[in-house]
Amino acid sequence: MVEGSMTQGAGQGPVRTATLRDFRVPPYAQQTPVPPPEEPSAPPGAPVPLFRQEPPSAHPEAPGASAPAPGTTTYSDDEPPEGYTPTARDLPVIQRGDTVRLPTVEPVASAAPDGPGPLYVVGDVHGYLDELLAALREQGLIDESGNWAAGTARLWFLGDFTDRGPDGIGVIDLVMRLSAEAAAAGGYCKALMGNHELLLLGAKRFADTPVNSGAGTATFQAAWLLNGGQKADMDRLQDVHLQWMSRLDAIEQEDDHLLMHSDTTAYLEYGDSIEAVNDTVHAILNRNDADECWDLFRKFTRRFAFRDEAGPQAARELLSTYGGGRVVHGHSPIPYLLGEVGTEDGEEDARPVVEGPHVYADGLAIAMDGGVTMAGKLLVQQLPLHG
Repeated sequence: MVEGSMTQGAGQGPVRTATLRDFRVPPYAQQTPVPPPEEPSAPPGAPVPLFRQEPPSAHPEAPGASAPAPGTTTYSDDEPPEGYTPTARDLPVIQRGDTVRLPTVEPVASAAPDGPGPLYVVGDVHGYLDELLAALREQGLIDESGNWAAGTARLWFLGDFTDRGPDGIGVIDLVMRLSAEAAAAGGYCKALMGNHELLLLGAKRFADTPVNSGAGTATFQAAWLLNGGQKADMDRLQDVHLQWMSRLDAIEQEDDHLLMHSDTTAYLEYGDSIEAVNDTVHAILNRNDADECWDLFRKFTRRFAFRDEAGPQAARELLSTYGGGRVVHGHSPIPYLLGEVGTEDGEEDARPVVEGPHVYADGLAIAMDGGVTMAGKLLVQQLPLHG
């Protein structure tokens, strides 16, 4: 047991420092407390000890302790009374006048962000993990180690994480990890379902099961391979990836932007509100019906709804139904929307010139697929975008 010590303050008398003995709580206290003896009042101006010292008689177990006062009942350490709860009898008693007043310090409120952080969107990735990491670093969303570095920023992926590129599962793993890291920092990283997520889910669930394609029979497996399915992705696909993809929403509104993957009005066939569309898509996937899933995939592969003369009206129809002032989508590569042709071999003279998102349809639509699969550019863009 560490004993107490006496210290001499500047211009003061000795002050006893509290020790472990002062805080010792015996296993069982006396059932009838013995009132402490009165102490003489300290002379004016004398220092007041932090804790009032009790005489040895208050601690029967202490060296030099006297016998219990007549009429009191004590209990040994080995025989506690039934139902008895020990109390802190030996804790030092602090009187109101014994406490030392410290200067009042007003709490400093932590600086809270004024509203949500900046909003970013990412176009189609298609397995190009290295290009994605470079684009996110360029925007300051991740650090050199690939960890979330954007605080309260909001990041939306517009779908199509796999197929055609070398590491689709690596892309999904990155997005899932960034979702957790962003949430911990007060921001978020979220994702929408693209037609290639539907395709990969179908290939895994239904494989070579024939489905009614509207033009004869087809299979998800054949369609997946035809559209750039990578065996390495299928080999690494786990239940956690399947569950994550199947729970993605199809359409969302963020600020004044209506976010979706495909530049199609087919969303209108699944509900008259954002919540209804997402609920319908999730219900279809949960029913696990091959023909129903195929029909959903087929409709979400439609494109170019906003490209031609009727494009502005198609965009207005979606915006008036679901809200927002501008549609933001992926799916259709910008070189296709502009009538340009790119190649898959990455030759510099054939590289599509894509500097950023494409604003069109009387300014009501923004295309975010920079054509990374045809040696274009993987786009990460902060919104709002003027143009």
